[in-house]
Amino acid sequence: MATLAKPNLPRFDVEIFQNEFLADGAREVNAVVTVTATGGGTSGGRPLGVSDAGPLGADAQSAAVVIMVDCSGSMDYPSSKMRGAREATAAAIDTVRDGVAFAVVAGTHEAKDVYPGDGTLAVASDATRAQAKESLRRLTAAGGTAMGTWLAKADKLFLTRRDIAIRHAILLTDGNNEHENAADLDRAIERACGHFTADCRGVGTDWRVDELRKISSALLGTVDIVAEPSGLADDFRAMMEGAMGKQVADVALRIWTPANAVVKFVKQVAPAVEDLTGRRTEAGPRAGDYPTGSWGDESRDYHVCVEVPAAAVGNEMLAARVSLVLPPQTGSTPEVLSQGLVKAVWTDDLASSTRISPQVAHYTGQAELASSIQEGLEAHRAGDVDRATAKLGAAVRIAHATGNDGTFKLLQKVVDVVDPKEGTVRFRKNVSEADSMTLETRSTKTVRVKK
Repeated sequence: MATLAKPNLPRFDVEIFQNEFLADGAREVNAVVTVTATGGGTSGGRPLGVSDAGPLGADAQSAAVVIMVDCSGSMDYPSSKMRGAREATAAAIDTVRDGVAFAVVAGTHEAKDVYPGDGTLAVASDATRAQAKESLRRLTAAGGTAMGTWLAKADKLFLTRRDIAIRHAILLTDGNNEHENAADLDRAIERACGHFTADCRGVGTDWRVDELRKISSALLGTVDIVAEPSGLADDFRAMMEGAMGKQVADVALRIWTPANAVVKFVKQVAPAVEDLTGRRTEAGPRAGDYPTGSWGDESRDYHVCVEVPAAAVGNEMLAARVSLVLPPQTGSTPEVLSQGLVKAVWTDDLASSTRISPQVAHYTGQAELASSIQEGLEAHRAGDVDRATAKLGAAVRIAHATGNDGTFKLLQKVVDVVDPKEGTVRFRKNVSEADSMTLETRSTKTVRVKK
């Protein structure tokens, strides 16, 4: 592990967990990389995405937030959804700290900025927060749903403040993206990538998990269900507090590998499973960057798998160098925040080469848990009860074995658990749509390895 101190930056620590011993002829090296940021917190200082001499300047706002609220006609059925959305947005506005740039967007088959309403971002103060909450009266339910237009509007608002490094959006919907085609949404997501992060929430049970997950995954945010409108305010407040705690933006996980080695995959595995493999951008000879978004005081785990050239017993090599970096600004070089080394040592000692790192084994199981739940629920919707039962039985077994109590309890609302150790289950009768969607939405949430 290496930690490189940078003035005014949170401290980043990298720890590598692996079994570095490989059998004769073996080529695959697995490691769990734990990244911990400390010293960011919620102090309210400006974000640290550029050097002190960069374009932010000492007096720049610390962050920008856009709240996108579904105002389609379905939000009035029942009326508690629209009322809950207004209350939640007001709670989020109250949490925006002084100096943060913000806006509220009403989303239907088009997108309108409700506040400040002039195509720009307001700057948070007692006066502007009060004005913004007053403007929420204009959030009324009518029209369709085209989330791509909402994202495009948010992107346009964020781009009015290019001096701000940390940009975060909240998107709330209660329905499907019915008034634009999938390609339109994909294009809007692609244009927004790298411009801002987004947390997505679905209220009720008439929205699609895969649509919101597509948005949140691409924009490095979270997705969750709020089954009852009464829970929206607390959820929005928590999301905004998280956004206010971010202190450094656009951090990348840079992986360098030696000649003839190749990165097979990179996955975030805690606090949730997120495959970053396809998000790689080249960063010099034999190096690639994988985006991790914005950071406050927090810790995340990543599973890195590298294929190296086979070597004879007794040989050892550096399989990968993993660094946390900030992208270069004009006329500057990337800032290395911390780094760690992944090694490979070939041995003929069977006990050493067959030992699996507890961290690698644990997170391999957590990724399998997520896919088992998603495949099981998909099979159930398709009427394949046998496959659904087998997949959710496997999920129960993994959740029980790895101590993922939260997911285990969600599974118990969908299946009757006969034997958790063996994964023997039966589908429950009359499972609510809310319980099924909650299990699917939260299927990617993981637990850390027990120390």
